[in-house]
Amino acid sequence: MDPRLDHTLDWPRDSPTQLRLQLMPERAAFEPESRTLFVADVHLGRAAVFRARGLPVPQGTTTGTLARLSQALDRCQARHLVVLGDFLHAKESHASSTLAALSNWRQRHPHLHCLVIEGNHDLHAGQVQASFSIQSITGPYVHGCLRGVHHPPEQQGDQAKDTLTLAGHVHPVVHLRSRTDRLRLPIFWLHQGVLTLPAFGEFTGGFAINPAAQRDGEVFVVGEQVLPLAG
Repeated sequence: MDPRLDHTLDWPRDSPTQLRLQLMPERAAFEPESRTLFVADVHLGRAAVFRARGLPVPQGTTTGTLARLSQALDRCQARHLVVLGDFLHAKESHASSTLAALSNWRQRHPHLHCLVIEGNHDLHAGQVQASFSIQSITGPYVHGCLRGVHHPPEQQGDQAKDTLTLAGHVHPVVHLRSRTDRLRLPIFWLHQGVLTLPAFGEFTGGFAINPAAQRDGEVFVVGEQVLPLAG
């Protein structure tokens, strides 16, 4: 891990630390104690879906996404990978090129334990994980005070005190503006005990978070490094 790139998040925020996460610019979160890497909304094969439906998009996005996942795994030396839903995008994600890229990636990480919490896209795409030694569950993932789901809980009361829930589905982004420019960047969004991860995949779009309207939340912007957004 590299403190110049990654941001350390201690939980709970206002009491003795029970959990420490490293928020990584690869759009992943690493839990060092269990050596587990968390990602959300990988959407493998999304470009293949677009092409199958007649939309001209570049090839190689699945290979690039898996290369970034390998980079994150290599940097943190994770032993476990937990995908917080939407590993695949749709039935057309079973294209031969997508499956070949996934097979090559799995061969590069033969001893990695992989777990996918099924998201809404996985339910429609159908399972391919078993053939690649990837376990699939309907959720949630629970380890100590850490809980992993696909859909964020709707209310704070839906979870126990001091539990930190990691979630996906939302694809959170933030718009940063200056007098002459505007940026849209992926973010980690911590709000009411839920850390929503940025979408890991390409061509995923995003839901804009307004930090000014979420005074009790924290935003961590993802670029070449992960930085907290000042209020």
